[in-house]
Amino acid sequence: MEAVRELGAEVPAQALQLLLVLALGLLIGLEREGHEADRKIGTFGGVRTFPLIGLLGYGLALISHQSLLPVVGGLGAVVILLAISLQRKLLAAEAAATSAGITSEVSALMVYLIGVLAERGLLWIAATLAVACLLLLELKTGLEHLTRVFPGNEVLILGKFLALSVVILPLVPNQDLGRFAINPFKTWLVVVAVTGISYGSYLLQRFLPAAGSVRLTALLGGAYSSTLVSVALARKSREIEHPCLIAGSILMAGGVMYLRIALLVSLFSADLMRVLALPFIALGAVALGVGWFWSHRKDARDAPAPRKARNPLELSAAFLFALLFMALMVVTRLVLGAFGKAGLLALAALMGVTDVDPFILGVVQGAGAQIALLLAAAAIVVAAASNNLVKGIYGLCFADRATGSQIFAALSGLAVLGLVPLLWLR
Repeated sequence: MEAVRELGAEVPAQALQLLLVLALGLLIGLEREGHEADRKIGTFGGVRTFPLIGLLGYGLALISHQSLLPVVGGLGAVVILLAISLQRKLLAAEAAATSAGITSEVSALMVYLIGVLAERGLLWIAATLAVACLLLLELKTGLEHLTRVFPGNEVLILGKFLALSVVILPLVPNQDLGRFAINPFKTWLVVVAVTGISYGSYLLQRFLPAAGSVRLTALLGGAYSSTLVSVALARKSREIEHPCLIAGSILMAGGVMYLRIALLVSLFSADLMRVLALPFIALGAVALGVGWFWSHRKDARDAPAPRKARNPLELSAAFLFALLFMALMVVTRLVLGAFGKAGLLALAALMGVTDVDPFILGVVQGAGAQIALLLAAAAIVVAAASNNLVKGIYGLCFADRATGSQIFAALSGLAVLGLVPLLWLR
């Protein structure tokens, strides 16, 4: 081992960089060489040319520490050679009545850049670019298949979702504004979450049977927000027209919510977890079991085959839910302002109309100190039950009549059952 370390210390850093450039250029050259016979026309470079281009980039970068002119001049020379090669290839392709691409030429430019980066000591970036280049070159068939799986309209839908989540969301101010402390960032985050769950459900529906995709959406979405997934699936009921499947899946999301709350509580308070562990795990298991059974139940009427979603992002539903979210926040603050903090249980019932996680975490952190342990447990129970009832109301608002009635009945029943632990928390 010591001999290896001594050898590594004696080998100049430039030698290791040169070996890396040579190896990466050789790999890309081998990949390009293997495709030459399939093209029926000439192609630029191969197993020797690509390593030479990489070494050229490395050598010019080595002598250009005072000025970038050598690197730029070398790049210009490589571009001229590539242009000549491309022109000849296009003429040959025209004569052979076939098509020609510029993948090899772009790969050569990449190898030149790899040589420059290696000389600058950016070995990890150089190796990463080479690996990405190899994957893109070798996975040509699979990538071209994506154009059939995701046609132009699918790319447009994905672009809209990325605009909502990656472009607009970071620009929205993350601070409480006005008398009612409305946070624009959190409100827009609701829009992103609803559209994200709806879009994820749409993608699952494309690759899975409709029933399986709905159940999986409920389970995965419930781990993040059972309220948001309930709204998204309620909207889907107008396309799927399978009340039992939708209502049962939303009930399963409610079961996941109880398990998620139990996990959150266990992370911050072992004492509180000992009080709530058994009832919340039992509630989660019951909701999951009943929901799974109900989602497999056949409807009284024959359910038609699911129709393709006309609006996978459900933007109208997302904005409507965001408005309801803000309205409920305002109502909650008005009630608290009028009646004061009359009791933690009343506050828990009010907070159930929004996202219960922040309220529950606040209660957990104060349990045993500022808040009595049993009172804190009772507040969490009431908040979860209130949230289930509100989700049932959302079901009535967003789903079709038959599905909405089932959602409201299922979640109202879960809300009542969720209050049973209060009997031994007195």
